[in-house]
Amino acid sequence: MARGDRAAFEELYRRTSPWLAVRLQRRCADEQLVAEVMQETYLAVWRAAASFTGSRTGGTAVGWLWTIAARRLVDAFRRRAHHAEPPPAAAPRPVAPAAEEEALVTTVGGDVGDALRRLAPELRDVLQAMVLDGLSVRETAVVLGLPEGTVKTRARRARIAMREELA
Repeated sequence: MARGDRAAFEELYRRTSPWLAVRLQRRCADEQLVAEVMQETYLAVWRAAASFTGSRTGGTAVGWLWTIAARRLVDAFRRRAHHAEPPPAAAPRPVAPAAEEEALVTTVGGDVGDALRRLAPELRDVLQAMVLDGLSVRETAVVLGLPEGTVKTRARRARIAMREELA
């Protein structure tokens, strides 16, 4: 892809777009906004493919892709807030575990995975956004539709709960 191979880009899109769409939809109920963020994300990936250095530094292409998408979503929420429209509420949690949660369980196993699963959903969401997705407090607040103070409080409560579970 870094050399302009369209087939490689199409393969990346084919493999990652369903996963990325679900992950974005869990953070934004506006399908049009999700589609816009997806388009901006893949355009940015195509343009910056030559600068990807994740494999040399221990990162993954999927992690790089998610970082770009999450930041594009935050930017979209900010644009919307600038135009005095509140971001739509996050999609309601499904009854069955989401693919993202299943992946989390297989990625973070053992005692840490068990402790994560026992966290209250609102604490787990903040912890996931800040630690696993690498978002700042402000970005997490925008993505989750919460005040920054609430994000900080939930992050602190999540860390305390994790410490207690793992002690």
